[in-house]
Amino acid sequence: MAGLVPMLKQSTLVHLCFAISFFTSGLIINTVQCVLYLGLKPFNKRLYRTIGYYLCYSFYSQLVFLADWWSNTTLNVYVSDEDIKYCGSEHVLLLMNHTYEIDWLIGWMFCEKVRVLGNCKAYAKKVIQYIPTIGWAWKFAEFVFLERSFEKDREIIGRQINEIYDYPDPVWLLLNAEGTRFTEQKHEASVKFAEEKGMVPLKHHLIPRTKGFTASLPYLRKKCPAVLDIQLAISKDSAVKPTIFNILNGKPITAHMCVRRIPTATLPESEEGAAAWLHELFREKDRMQDSFHRHGNFFTDSGITERPLLTLHRRPATLLNTAFWAAATLTPMLYYLMKLLFSGEILYFSIGAGIIFAFYMLMVKAIGMSKISKGSSYGAQQKNGGHSPDHRPAGATAGSSETAKDK
Repeated sequence: MAGLVPMLKQSTLVHLCFAISFFTSGLIINTVQCVLYLGLKPFNKRLYRTIGYYLCYSFYSQLVFLADWWSNTTLNVYVSDEDIKYCGSEHVLLLMNHTYEIDWLIGWMFCEKVRVLGNCKAYAKKVIQYIPTIGWAWKFAEFVFLERSFEKDREIIGRQINEIYDYPDPVWLLLNAEGTRFTEQKHEASVKFAEEKGMVPLKHHLIPRTKGFTASLPYLRKKCPAVLDIQLAISKDSAVKPTIFNILNGKPITAHMCVRRIPTATLPESEEGAAAWLHELFREKDRMQDSFHRHGNFFTDSGITERPLLTLHRRPATLLNTAFWAAATLTPMLYYLMKLLFSGEILYFSIGAGIIFAFYMLMVKAIGMSKISKGSSYGAQQKNGGHSPDHRPAGATAGSSETAKDK
């Protein structure tokens, strides 16, 4: 029995069942979202968003189930007693490092535990909204889709922030200021760019892009009381690498997350000051990441005040939700697929095999999509090392108060 469970978790057939359940439930949820978008939102936006929260939660939590229950992934959260009181009770902008293939999933684990998963949103590429299931769900959930033209995006950012922070329940909006996931090749380009511009190179991050943040800040001040800085780290010596494929195969990962709440009122008001503040924040994050890899914690030599370890237990809601969708989708789907496959008719057999192959390809595509940034900031890839030319010199004053940053 001990050897059977790992075998099942690594079975392609079981993975295929996950894919069938996830994508079928996604299409059902998309259909309900579309009906509500056309028939309810124009008349009662508040009720539309309340129902939308549960629809998105039901969809996203199937992926959180894979991390929490299927792979038994552990999330260690370091946060002060004061800051955790606000988590899940207010609108926030999330600033998170984009280092790992699964950092979005680890972030969703934290969001689920503080009960804001259904209202998680992000800055994303406009093309993503056309992807069936996940892209359509994000479109109906009013994500901030950017066109990579700053003049257009400035207007989109302002309009969408005003919209989503008008939700009846707390909304967490993710901005990956690095714009793309960390790789060695991109890091080399980032270091070269920093040196050319007279900036301080970062060891563990890419130089942040500032335009998305500075364009958002005036609107955030009106409706968003805080920014949450999230630093995610996974040991380089971990036997299980942080990939979606390992999660799908049921292999446990241990992740560490430091959460710091920064009141929006403490951020610089000028665009230059806000840009410099963001650069200084990433220099702090870089010291935290360096401290983690050298000493196993974020605080030893980073200069950041130590936060206590908080244990957030997995909730049964994700397990029950996934079991419900598995029963609701797999039972009729597998029944009719088996009838097609064993009908004896070549045409019906081909249809059944084609459907199975389609779900398999969707699963493979979804694993590949996990490598795409889910919260990119504004800034198309440039030839100068993949960064927008909107950065301030490293010596610029950050302009943030003592309450905004640890000294």
